[in-house]
This record gives sequence, structure tokens and C-alpha cells, in this order.
Amino acid sequence: MIAAASTAEKLAVCKAHGADEIVNYESEDLRECIKALTDGKGADVIYDPVGGKYAEPALRSIGWKGRYLVVGFAAGEIPKIPLNLALLKGCAIMGVFWGDFCVREPQVNMANGMQLFQWLMSGELKPHISATYPLEKASEALRALMERKVSGKVVLVTGQ
Repeated sequence: MIAAASTAEKLAVCKAHGADEIVNYESEDLRECIKALTDGKGADVIYDPVGGKYAEPALRSIGWKGRYLVVGFAAGEIPKIPLNLALLKGCAIMGVFWGDFCVREPQVNMANGMQLFQWLMSGELKPHISATYPLEKASEALRALMERKVSGKVVLVTGQ
């Protein structure tokens, strides 16, 4: 598993949570690093919650018949992808829109949620909580998310 992030701190969290390799896409050439780390084969699956200017280099780094998962646009910019890349790579570009999935496939969503809770209860799933905020400081929590200062989940705490 190769994790890419914009800061050394975020990369340290990725490494601590199981990444085999890490790439700082602000200071390194994302495409060249992925190519080198995969012996030129490219990535099998790319999970992209950021979008922006790194989406195209990431897609160019995908291997033959890979899957590029469009999860969000944390960078704020919705990228314009040259569709010839999908043709040349024989890859699938898939949107992952959880909100609509919940509405369209509620039974599958429920089953997935139950599986996640089982993994959480057994300790197999260990989400990284970046910070906790009291409910009255929710605006600060949202600002941290919007400014991309978060390296995991932010939790709002009520009634303590």
C-alpha cells in the first residue's frame, strides 16, 4: 500500500496505520514515485479523496486494468480528466458517493455498516482520531477540516 499526502505529519500517520510506502506529493513527483515503487507496473487501485491538481498524475500512475476511485474533492478543485487515459490504461474510473449509495442500496449499506462495527468491536478496525472538540467548538472543527489540517477523523463531543 502506497499512501500519498501533503505533509510529513500526515505521512507519519499513514505509515503508523499500515502504509508500506509513502509519497509527499508536494515535494516529490507523484507519478514518478508510484512508477518506481511499483516497478513500472502502476497502482492497482487509487483511492482519491483529494482531487485537484494531483488527480491526473495519479490516474497516469495507474496500472493496466486498474480502478481509480473518485471519493471527493478536498483540494476544492474538481479536476478535468483526459478520458483517453482510461482508454490507454484499460482502467475504470468509479465514483464513490456514499450518500447516494445509502439511498439506492440501503440493505447493502446496512450490511456494510454492521461489518464495520464488528471490525471496530473486535479491534481489527482502528480509526485514527485526529482531534476532539466540544460541540460548542464545532466551527473550529469544521475550519480545521476545510483548511486540511486534519490527518484522521474529527470527533465532536457532547454532554460531558
